[in-house]
Amino acid sequence: MSTRIITPVAEFADLLPPEYRELVANGPFFARKGLEDLGTFKEIIEEHPHCAGCGVALGIRLVAASLPSPADTIIIGTPGCSFFGLAQTAVNYSNTAFGNQNAVAAGLKRMLSLRYPDRHKDVVVLVGDGGIADIGLDMTLHSWFRREKIVTIMVDNEVYGNTGGQESGMTKEGQVLNMAPGGKKFPKIPVFEIAKVSGCAYAARVTVASPRKIGQAVHKAVMVARHVGPTYVQIYTPCPTNFKFPPDQTVRVAQEAEKGYYRPEEFITDEAEKYLSSLSS
Repeated sequence: MSTRIITPVAEFADLLPPEYRELVANGPFFARKGLEDLGTFKEIIEEHPHCAGCGVALGIRLVAASLPSPADTIIIGTPGCSFFGLAQTAVNYSNTAFGNQNAVAAGLKRMLSLRYPDRHKDVVVLVGDGGIADIGLDMTLHSWFRREKIVTIMVDNEVYGNTGGQESGMTKEGQVLNMAPGGKKFPKIPVFEIAKVSGCAYAARVTVASPRKIGQAVHKAVMVARHVGPTYVQIYTPCPTNFKFPPDQTVRVAQEAEKGYYRPEEFITDEAEKYLSSLSS
């Protein structure tokens, strides 16, 4: 794929900060890159607008570095914290109306399959918990029911982080937040468990405390979605701003979650496992 679509036109190139131009010139598009190469290429601008210690920003960086074919991948997003980083990341990115991301992704995947029948074009939804589990849950589930060959990745910070700290469906029961002073009244929506019985051929639950597991999960999810069916990756991306912990403790908070309710887990169908085995052999 050409980088023409993400390259600034000559008339405006000099007006953009050097960081933005470097996203194209030194992004991960054509050379084979991975998590172990972070720091040697430009995956996001340094002065992105996320809060200090933002788990979502870290999750976006790790996902961007884990894509098997970045130049042939389009990321579909929706309003929320993830938008701010994705708009300034070295990925092909399209935003949607809130919650519509899986419907848009399904349409794009079908169109790209017709336009490029002999080339893999990966369509990856990368959205927060509000977009996937709340406002967009119907679109999410129906894309899985229809077995659309797209990847859905949730960066789960368990809160509506950029609108004041409202609880989301993914917030833990009893959690007190700025706009939930009495604590959340119902349990965390079990989206990972729902994915297993809704048509996903592969699903994984991970946290930003385990970059290698994220890399493996994203790679498997993309490869399985190419040939077998929909896949889902759920990444815990804790929010220091709304959960009131120091911004340098994000990874520690994720590590603690891994010992309890956010233990890493993987699900794969027999068909998907057989397909991945054929690739490795």
